Amino acid sequence: MTETAFSMTGGRVSYDGKSVLQGIDLTVSSGEVVALLGANGSGKSTLVRALLGLTPLSGGRTLLYGVPPAKFRDWWRIGYVPQRLQVGGGVPATVREVVASGRIARQSRLRRTNAADRSAVAQALEAVRLTARANDPVQSLSGGQQQRVLIARALAGEPDTYVMDEPTAGVDAETQQLLADTLAGLVLGGKTVVLVAHELGPLEPIITRGVLIREGRVVHDGPPPRPEGECARPGHDHQHAHAVESVAGPLTGWQGEPR
Repeated sequence: MTETAFSMTGGRVSYDGKSVLQGIDLTVSSGEVVALLGANGSGKSTLVRALLGLTPLSGGRTLLYGVPPAKFRDWWRIGYVPQRLQVGGGVPATVREVVASGRIARQSRLRRTNAADRSAVAQALEAVRLTARANDPVQSLSGGQQQRVLIARALAGEPDTYVMDEPTAGVDAETQQLLADTLAGLVLGGKTVVLVAHELGPLEPIITRGVLIREGRVVHDGPPPRPEGECARPGHDHQHAHAVESVAGPLTGWQGEPR
């Protein structure tokens, strides 16, 4: 029986009385690669954060591997890549230190860093081509390079499920392809991926399912939208065609995603 990574039933989120998510029903099974698609402000990032329990629901419920977020303890199973790296004050952290923090959920309080931790960090740095910058302060990196650090941090944790909020935003085409190749290998190994995307690019071949969000509601859940201009399949229903057409514009030219 396939394990369920995420399950949301009747999920609702409101900010200052304004509805952001409206009755979301979504299940993600292990081994799926799900792309959350939609226009700016449609609620994609809010949905991701609600799935993880980072944004509280105002209605409905969400489960992580069958457990409510507040009671979930196996956080090593989930690797989260947010939109931006939050760089705090104090002593500057190096790239290696930030990536190594992805191993914390796998370590007990008394266990020291071991060879497996060091190897995982080294492989993650290589996957995003940041080995040469490992000892540099993360603040010295460009925005795109900092995004690569976040991806490497998730990779270092070797989780069962990767949740990525616009992982290719601001990174160059070569890094996008590196990420796609890395994720393809992880998927072959049975890993689960949920990602927010405006433009799939090189990630498109590995996507098994597309979920289109419009004004806080799921308007399509099934095969990912085809590139604009591709012929519709025989028997393709009008509602799906309309949903794909309406999001085709926002899938290109992304400049930023409001929470």
